[in-house]
Amino acid sequence: MAKTILVIDDNTDLRENTAEILDLAGYQTLTAENGKRGVEVAAREKPDLIVCDIMMPELDGYGVLH
Repeated sequence: MAKTILVIDDNTDLRENTAEILDLAGYQTLTAENGKRGVEVAAREKPDLIVCDIMMPELDGYGVLH
């Protein structure tokens, strides 16, 4: 079973490119466009790893960690 990685970033191109690279490497990827949405996805899906931007609207990366 593939490990799941959640990519949280408000930059659409960076988020999608990172997810595509991880997909090609055999990981299952989830994405979120901001910290608030990322926390919701993480609570629901329980990913194995979260890759998160720091500077984002609504809830920054530090807020996601809390």
